[in-house]
Amino acid sequence: MRNVMAIAGKELRGYFASPIAYIVIGAFALLFGYFFYAGVAFFNRQSMQMAMGMGGNMNINQMLITPVFINATVMMLFLLPAITMRTYAEEKRSGTIELLLTSPITDTEIILGKFLGAMGLYASMLAVTLIHVGLLFWFGNPEWKPIASAYLGLLLMGGCFISVGLLISSLTKNQIVAGVVTFAVFLMLWVINWIGVFVGPTAQAILSHLSITDHFDDFSRGVIDTKHLVYYVSFISLGLFLTAKSVDSERWRG
Repeated sequence: MRNVMAIAGKELRGYFASPIAYIVIGAFALLFGYFFYAGVAFFNRQSMQMAMGMGGNMNINQMLITPVFINATVMMLFLLPAITMRTYAEEKRSGTIELLLTSPITDTEIILGKFLGAMGLYASMLAVTLIHVGLLFWFGNPEWKPIASAYLGLLLMGGCFISVGLLISSLTKNQIVAGVVTFAVFLMLWVINWIGVFVGPTAQAILSHLSITDHFDDFSRGVIDTKHLVYYVSFISLGLFLTAKSVDSERWRG
């Protein structure tokens, strides 16, 4: 475990030693802030209309928090490839992959270290959004459980994307190629359930189960279902396993 944490720390320091971390976190904070402001403005306008009309209750979680978090998943499509594209591709380009593979560290430790390093940067992105959530609790009274489950869903979905990004980065030495292919795969996982309307009910059910976004819907509503947890954990495990096989083949070719 010490080796894993050492590699994770090295990866995380590498992100912040370059402009990548600051650009990704800054872009995410800017976009999230925009969607949050737009959501608050819409919620206030609807509240005023209901107050001047027949009245009624408005759920801040359903009308504000859930849409904002769903928009955050869209941002992941564009920003997470920037995090994962350098993990292995940069090592290959600079020639340090040979040193890494010949060091007294197992492939599993290397992969887990890189995965945790990327997850650390991703968690830093999400941590910025706690400012906005804190403002909601300061001025309003939202339910905390749906918010906590939405953050859990974002972490798990991000873990899936990062595991795929690690796999793709391990297959090339060009960061641009890794980033573009990673985005393409992310997009495919995002829209795979759209094909379901053109196929039969059985194929539609399979595609819906494979869709990475359909499993997030319950998390955004405050529901933590075991089948969604199993899906995300299995997805992450598969991505890391395939990355291990890719790195192992690189070792044999070297």
